[in-house]
Amino acid sequence: MIHEEDLDILLELALEDQDESLETELQKSLKQFRLTLDDYELRQLLSHDDDSLNCIVTIHPGAGGTESQDWAEMLYRMYTRFLDLRGWSWKTLDYLPGDEAGLKDATIEVRGDFAFGYLKAENGIHRLVRISPFDSNSRRHTSFASVYVYPLYDTEIEITIDMSEVRVDTYRASGAGGQHINKTDSAVRLTHAPTGVVVQCQNERSQHKNKETAMKMLKARLYKLEQEKEQAKMDQLASSKTEIGWGNQIRSYVFHPYTMVKDHRTKHETGNIQAVMNGEIDNFIKAYLLNQMGSES
Repeated sequence: MIHEEDLDILLELALEDQDESLETELQKSLKQFRLTLDDYELRQLLSHDDDSLNCIVTIHPGAGGTESQDWAEMLYRMYTRFLDLRGWSWKTLDYLPGDEAGLKDATIEVRGDFAFGYLKAENGIHRLVRISPFDSNSRRHTSFASVYVYPLYDTEIEITIDMSEVRVDTYRASGAGGQHINKTDSAVRLTHAPTGVVVQCQNERSQHKNKETAMKMLKARLYKLEQEKEQAKMDQLASSKTEIGWGNQIRSYVFHPYTMVKDHRTKHETGNIQAVMNGEIDNFIKAYLLNQMGSES
């Protein structure tokens, strides 16, 4: 982490010695200091109890087959790049490949400072407009994918699950992991009958470990449902929560006929779509948090 005192020393040395290499180092340190300052300012906006928690990110393609499945995988890549840029740890709990390309479902566990507080900005429908690489006539296509982020409560969660109400299915894992992962029915899917919540995990080779992880995911999902029930009346009165559904996109990514990424909630936009797809989404998150702070004040 760069401190203000370090910048002062570098500035003095650069002025005294007229050393161009020191000037380059100063510019680099100044950029890092600005990033640290921006990060500090963002954290002041994260005041809710859940904001400091780790989180689970799920990505699902919309209708449209290969087109939307490919778009879902592009979002998966964007978010994992973002997590790497922030230096957070993450692992893929579940990844179901698409029939021809892309993915049908992906679940990522994210661990980092205020992970949920930042990534909750990504909740909603993401829309893609591009010339389809799967269309032999090179026509423009619109695709949708949903991103859902919820806090990971780990051992602090206080909720009781009646296992007689949970259906446990095991199946052979697919996707990345080599041949060994496919030899046994190690993947686990849990279905909670009263709520209809379904979670699955195939990350580990051990069925026991996959079941343990899936139970943790199920607890987090059920806890979140209980919180949402309590919050529902307030949300309805304040009209501050838009139901997530197709057509209610929060952000559009346009590759053709021009390049632009625009957030429809905050109106923040950029023409540098490649940077965004490479994980540089901090400005969109900051704009969302500022917008939320304004609506709550």
